Amino acid sequence: MLVVTVGLFAAAFAAPLIFRRLGRSTFYVLAAVPAAGLAWLLLQLPAVLAADQAAPAGAAAAPPGLTIPWIPALDVELAFRLDALSAVLGILVLGVGALVLFYCARYFKNDDPNIGPFGAQLTAFAAAMFGLVTADDLILLFIFWELTTVLSYLLIGYAKTRIYARRSALQALIVTTFGGLTMLLGLVLLGQVAGTYRLSEILASAAAGAPELIGTTVDIAILLILVGAVSKSALVPFHFWLPGAMAAPTPVSAYLHAAAMVKAGVYLIARLAPGFSTTAFWHPTLIALGLATLFVGGWRALRQHDIKLILAYGTVSQLGFLIVVTSIGTPDAALAAMALLTAHALFKATLFLGVGIIDHQTGTRDVRKLSGLARSAPKLFAVCLLGAASMAGLPPLYGFVAKEAVFESLLGGGAGLEGAFLGVGTAVWVVVAIVAGSVLTFAYSARFVWGAFATKPGVAPTEFRPVPWMFLAAPAVLTLGTIALAWVPGLVETLAAPYAGLFGESAEPIHLALWHGLTPALGLSAVVVLAGTVMFVARNAVERAQDKVYPLIDLQKLYRLTIGGLDNLAVWVTGRTQSGSLQHYLMVILIVGAATPAAAAIFMEQPVPLSALAFESPAQLVIGLCMIAGALLAVRANKRFLAVLMVAVTGYGMATIFALHGAPDLALTQLLVETIVLVAMVLALRSLPARLWVSNQTDKKWLRAAIGIGFAGVMVAIAVAAQAGRIADPISLSIPKMAYEIGNGHNIVNVILVDIRAWDTFGEITVLVAAATGVASLIYVRGRGDGGRSLADVESGSVDRGSEHIHSPSRKTAALAIARYFAESAREAWIVAGRTLAPERRSIIFEVVTRLLFHSLLLISIYLLLAGHNLPGGGFAGGLLAGLAFVIRYLAGGRYELAEATPISPGTLLGLGLAIAATSVVAPVAFGGELFQSAAFEFTLPIFGEHKFVTSTVFDVGVYLVVLGLALDVIRSLGSEIDERSEGRAITERHDDVPGMHQGVSR
Repeated sequence: MLVVTVGLFAAAFAAPLIFRRLGRSTFYVLAAVPAAGLAWLLLQLPAVLAADQAAPAGAAAAPPGLTIPWIPALDVELAFRLDALSAVLGILVLGVGALVLFYCARYFKNDDPNIGPFGAQLTAFAAAMFGLVTADDLILLFIFWELTTVLSYLLIGYAKTRIYARRSALQALIVTTFGGLTMLLGLVLLGQVAGTYRLSEILASAAAGAPELIGTTVDIAILLILVGAVSKSALVPFHFWLPGAMAAPTPVSAYLHAAAMVKAGVYLIARLAPGFSTTAFWHPTLIALGLATLFVGGWRALRQHDIKLILAYGTVSQLGFLIVVTSIGTPDAALAAMALLTAHALFKATLFLGVGIIDHQTGTRDVRKLSGLARSAPKLFAVCLLGAASMAGLPPLYGFVAKEAVFESLLGGGAGLEGAFLGVGTAVWVVVAIVAGSVLTFAYSARFVWGAFATKPGVAPTEFRPVPWMFLAAPAVLTLGTIALAWVPGLVETLAAPYAGLFGESAEPIHLALWHGLTPALGLSAVVVLAGTVMFVARNAVERAQDKVYPLIDLQKLYRLTIGGLDNLAVWVTGRTQSGSLQHYLMVILIVGAATPAAAAIFMEQPVPLSALAFESPAQLVIGLCMIAGALLAVRANKRFLAVLMVAVTGYGMATIFALHGAPDLALTQLLVETIVLVAMVLALRSLPARLWVSNQTDKKWLRAAIGIGFAGVMVAIAVAAQAGRIADPISLSIPKMAYEIGNGHNIVNVILVDIRAWDTFGEITVLVAAATGVASLIYVRGRGDGGRSLADVESGSVDRGSEHIHSPSRKTAALAIARYFAESAREAWIVAGRTLAPERRSIIFEVVTRLLFHSLLLISIYLLLAGHNLPGGGFAGGLLAGLAFVIRYLAGGRYELAEATPISPGTLLGLGLAIAATSVVAPVAFGGELFQSAAFEFTLPIFGEHKFVTSTVFDVGVYLVVLGLALDVIRSLGSEIDERSEGRAITERHDDVPGMHQGVSR
């Protein structure tokens, strides 16, 4: 089972590559994969049947299965199980899937650019669907369930340029996702109540009458699960998404919306029926919605002029029929449901594929335009006629056998419905409703054949190109299956009997047969044929009657109104909450952050312990007062630059306090972070107004002060209470020993980061890379590679490619003249781009200091990296220091200097750092270790003496590169990019003075 699922997914991943070589013939290759899976499944049937027959009646069988632990802490397993029900659905999924993929090789054009992704998605859907019907874990089942939802969305929206296709795909996604999430609540609730998420165990316990699976909680859980089932199977009130999904290519409709995805809800109901068909909401929900769907779908099918929509609404109707029969919960009904499920997949897939051929060969599906196809396409007509006859329940086809079985089960085994719905006894009213629905089925089946193939008066014969056998092969094979199973119905009965046996034994069991004699069921079939024929003959009168019946509830319109209302609500909420004011956002955050824990403390039964020491030494007091003064001055500042400096005072004060408390690592990191943040903020200030306030805010200062002081007070109280309320020894007491004995390092902080909690660090650097990528995508419209220009690029003339600031030829010439002038005059200087700065920005002393510090800082950063495992430092501190070295280089020489100093782009550094870190994570597994496991190597080098290398240092190298790449991104985004845009504006202002442009810039 796992091999089949993985094989299908692997084929889906490889499909786009194969399509590049083979074109649409790749569909033949893809069809071979589910065909091979079908062959494997057929070979497993003896084992499946033997296991089910060996199981006691009403108990869970022990068929072939596979279990692989996945998330043991959450009791989630990769558990698969192949019993009779899974086998029936698996045969349909793989068999019909192989035929549909084979059909696609002639349906699509060879030059269609979208067939690669389409083939991959359709194959992946087959994998997800097969995984769904074989999953034996509730969470795994839900995962496959949602995979089918997502892939259905992609397949329905195949025609990306058509707004109707996109809307229909989104509608199907929203409706089925709503049902899926509701179902997830039920699955979790059921798993928790049962004490296990293994589906077979839950059903076995339910069948045995386990007390924990009886009661209101289980009833609610099952009801929530049923919401997911009826939404996926398009029952009222969710039925409207299925006809809209006909915007998908016909192979999608034939597979997903006839044989596979819509059967997922039927499968889930069939799976749960042996254990939960007696729960409180089971029959009222499923029978009421099923019969409503049977009538709504059949009634709407009679109004359609698109032959594909006739089949779509017919599918809705048939799904309601299937749900009613499947939900009854008797052995005979279960057998009939399996027969009807198989018959529906065969004839409906046949008809959808036939519609695809008609559309492909004629270019229309309108019954008012189609005429004479029975003569011009006799082979196709024969195939579709047999499929429609099976759908209508005519002998000697398998659809007749299945419908007869349904009538027999209801007439002789309706005891399962006694008192199940509104206190009405027996199943007579259900039989009457199903017979009436079957009449509608016969009528729209006849309408389909007439609309697609009949010669209509006054309509010119439709031009029809001959159909190649390769194109007709798939529906022809399905039709042969419909014929063959009618004459050997024992094949399906043998396979479905073990499932039916889960409901106990029937006093007078029914059997699948083409001829039962003159029985009441045969009489009902005759009534259906007679009434359906009358309804079809009087189709014009029926249409006029339908036009006079106003729909009381248009659920499609209700859906649109609901979505529109949600959109309007979102706009209203956004308008009220997203005011654009930073003060407003901070006020809300701080009030909530202070009020929530304060309210919790007020309502606590025990008093909050508050005992604190103001300060331990005079130095702490002095530093604390300086930080308070900085904070107050930041509040009182009326210019942004002063406010930024005062905020930095508090950060440097915190670094000093860390140092006083014997935490050099924290102090160093805080110092470097504060410095690079200060530089970044100062660089950003160049694009902001100098003054902080543009209007008088005195009336709100007291409110802001109260909120700020209140939030600070609550945070202090939380910190004090957390420390004072400790009742056990802190875990930190054992960390020094763990750091040395397990992490092989003396620097506790660094060992924690790269070893003890390395998962957290890896997640953090991943977030850093993602954040840097997001920021770069917003700032560098042209990509990171264009953000900083090297002098070589400028001199070669490549600077003007793709530039968004220099458009006219005169501006390009001016920029090149400036850059070339400085490049030639500064070729021998170490600060090669120093002269690109205006005189007021240039400092010879700073340039000299930069020459002295740059390489030294880089060496020190590497030292911090390598020594950080045992001494203060590490990859994070080293990366920050290296970033500061490039900050100094930028401040001394400008953006051209930064470009010359960084031949590797920040994006490359970020990716390389993450790759190195990830490699160090998984490398131990190749040597029999675990993820993130580190090893220590001690060795002696000549001159340098004894050394100890810990492999977690490689992980730290990745951290170093990620932090350095992020720092360079910050410098370039807030420095180089602003410089380039400023220069673009300056060039625009001086474009008439090209010869003296370099002098103008200097000024």
